[in-house]
Amino acid sequence: MRDLDNHLLVIFGASGDLTRRKLIPALFELYAQKLLPARFAILGVSRTQYSDEQYRLIVKKALSEHLNSEGSIKKTGNFMQLTHYLSVETSDSGSYDHVRDRIHLLDEKYRLNGNCIFYLATPPDLYQTVSRNLSLAGLSVSTTAWRRIIIEKPFGYNLESARHLNRQLLKCFTEEQIYRIDHYLGKESVQNVMVTRFSNGIFEPLWNRNYVNHVEITSAENLGVGTRGGYYDRAGALRDMIQNHLLQLLTLVAMEPPTRITSHAIRNETLKVLQSVRPFSKRDVKGHVIRGQYTEAAVRGEKVAAYRSEPGISGDSRTETYVALRLYIDNWRWGNVPFYIRTGKRMPTRVTEIVVHFRPSPHTLFCFSRERYNSDNQLVIRIQPDEGILLKFGMKVPGVGFNVQEVNMDFHYSELGEVQIREAYQRLLLDCMQGDSTLFTRGDAVEQSWDIIEPILKVWENDPATPLYGYPSGTWGPKEAESLIAEHGLAWRYPCRNLTDDGIYCAL
Repeated sequence: MRDLDNHLLVIFGASGDLTRRKLIPALFELYAQKLLPARFAILGVSRTQYSDEQYRLIVKKALSEHLNSEGSIKKTGNFMQLTHYLSVETSDSGSYDHVRDRIHLLDEKYRLNGNCIFYLATPPDLYQTVSRNLSLAGLSVSTTAWRRIIIEKPFGYNLESARHLNRQLLKCFTEEQIYRIDHYLGKESVQNVMVTRFSNGIFEPLWNRNYVNHVEITSAENLGVGTRGGYYDRAGALRDMIQNHLLQLLTLVAMEPPTRITSHAIRNETLKVLQSVRPFSKRDVKGHVIRGQYTEAAVRGEKVAAYRSEPGISGDSRTETYVALRLYIDNWRWGNVPFYIRTGKRMPTRVTEIVVHFRPSPHTLFCFSRERYNSDNQLVIRIQPDEGILLKFGMKVPGVGFNVQEVNMDFHYSELGEVQIREAYQRLLLDCMQGDSTLFTRGDAVEQSWDIIEPILKVWENDPATPLYGYPSGTWGPKEAESLIAEHGLAWRYPCRNLTDDGIYCAL
């Protein structure tokens, strides 16, 4: 890793939940690991009235909830002195004169050479406002230093709003300055998808339609909407998970080898995947997409409320908490290989994984029981909770004959001992500080991902007869999702909480 330039990190929405739970702990971990530049400072900006000292107490409380090592806790004092606070009305352009003045003061105090990152940890409806006001105050550009801006998801509500937001941002910042963050891409096992494919001669030659039968991408949560009901009921699972996180995972699985490991080359290849996804017709939406909503049930002996009974949710809500879909990538590598994507809340366990199902051997020579061996080799890339890779293949059962049993060869990142695995926000913040946009989404890719799901949204919005299936909390979704994959003689893989004895033990 190259030395970082000295700079100031300005966090808009500094008193919010994201800053407290994710950003402050991630920045402290980078500080404790001595990965921040020699001269660095944080300026929190929000509407709430705090002094520097009052805000530092909030930072201290956030860190106390995060840390459990006494040695780390001792370092919080020096870290807190790097944090500063400014109360402004973020929607008032005149307030940004105060932001500019405070930035200049901190820049002189810490000798930061004018370099600055703006992190928008604000509600999405402020992205355009804050970026415009930064530009009007002369803070988006500098002739002698660099300026960057990080924007959280959701990036738009549909294709039109995403295009509009991109246009407005590009009036204030260049594309090279804009870092659209997706924390899934900061996970170690997500980045390892490319390494697994392109550094191993045993995988890449098989990574195509000739040897891959189908691919599953699953992201399941065992929790409901919690306190996010107001946001979630406007978004739903398709916008909240598939448009960004899971389509990004799809691009890493399906992309062509980049010419070199650079941001530009990698993001060009991921964009090509999105451009190759077969568009959904109205007929495709009805045949290839299943949506569901969790209902009341008893989970582990406790009564769990239905989605429509959650705080902030309408009693007649049609918002989906589950989506399963089948799509195709129309290019030379993946022609006619189905990709199955599903996500849902209130499912049996929390897990995100990619499963590559290889074609079975063309001639069955050995006796096996389908209950014990499915005959197709699987490569399982586990994103969370226990990051790792699992390979499933057949081995002979000791004894008479040639009975075959499925066995596992698995790897956990946790087995690396003292190797530090950085949390996603740590990695992404560090990448932005280095000016590396590889793991951030480019504007054209954001628009293309919205273009993929736009036909689905329109059918759901314009055709009230489109089914919304209920599924009991604690199950793997509506039974109708089984038919989506059973049409091709397949079945969903039901991932378990642990990789040891995978397929035998599951959290139900």
